[in-house]
Amino acid sequence: MTIEMLDTELAADLRRTVRAFLTECCDPGTVAEVYDDPSVASRELNDGWARELGLAGLLVPEANGGAGASLAEAAVVAHAIGRHAAPLRFLTSGVIATTLAAHAGDRDLAAALAAGDRYAAVVFPATSPTLDSGLTAATASGADEAGSAHVSGTIAGVMEADGADDLIAVLGSGKDTTIVVIDPAEARILPFLSLDETRRLADITVENAAARIIATGAPAVAAVEAATLAGQVALAAELAGTAAQALSTTLDYVRTRVQFGRAIGSYQAIKHRLADLWLAVSQADAAATYAAQTAANWQRGDEDLREAQICALTALAYAAPVAVQAAEEAVQLHGGNGMTWEYPIHLLLKRAKAGELILGHPAANRAALAELTELPAC
Repeated sequence: MTIEMLDTELAADLRRTVRAFLTECCDPGTVAEVYDDPSVASRELNDGWARELGLAGLLVPEANGGAGASLAEAAVVAHAIGRHAAPLRFLTSGVIATTLAAHAGDRDLAAALAAGDRYAAVVFPATSPTLDSGLTAATASGADEAGSAHVSGTIAGVMEADGADDLIAVLGSGKDTTIVVIDPAEARILPFLSLDETRRLADITVENAAARIIATGAPAVAAVEAATLAGQVALAAELAGTAAQALSTTLDYVRTRVQFGRAIGSYQAIKHRLADLWLAVSQADAAATYAAQTAANWQRGDEDLREAQICALTALAYAAPVAVQAAEEAVQLHGGNGMTWEYPIHLLLKRAKAGELILGHPAANRAALAELTELPAC
């Protein structure tokens, strides 16, 4: 098994392209505007990465109109998005939802998502380590093929459900696992103010809503496992990117901020803090890269799923607190400026703090990791 820790030419080109797009369309001023006017994170902005760059279909097979790329490439994109705290539907629609649709065998939905014609949200609590929606099905048909169901329930804190064209929900577990698609018109979607407004949350309630079944049983389980892994890998890379940007911004600041006739970065205490932070951020980057490469090998059939899951959980459990640490250090080392709206540090801090809880708190992910590796949880 080959693990490529350094950027390939393809990855470097992809990184430059995405960073150039984000620099132009998602500068800190634009991202900050989202907090006052959520419409700034509009369909037009999302169409840039989805259609113009063709990233919506990154993980969709070529047969379904996608790029047929791997999670290694998706991690490169997520890392760049994390650096900009960009208000894009990449994690929710471009990674988790498209992986669910593609692995569930819904070719039409996968093709529509790949083309950027539609955006989907997966209906589960953002802080849950699993994709289970908790919805219940009143009736269902078609255990082996697409059928219909009527679902009911309330889900709190769903990521980017407001404005989504499709809602994808996972019902049940094990052999009873079912994946359904719900028309948003059938749901009551109530967005609410959250810490990170670049990835808005909403409470969803459905009452006997019509839903289309796209997978049940073993195929549904496999789709959920693939989508969960994809989400963990992409989120770990995104948080590593946020941490890297917080460190980079702080390094630039301490080189130019003068106190008592000296750049504050020349003081030994500051050097020690930044050296420790550089080590932590570098390790987070390495863990996220290794997880993405291992997941890509699993997609190619060169690695087993358990190993990919272990690497993804390790990366996410480590990168999440490091992103928070890096953002908090950035606020402190920017001094009074770190507490102002004009400096972009608050955007990184909010993205890191909110991201730390997505797909499970690090403690929950460490517990899952201990179970996978048959070690006692602590």
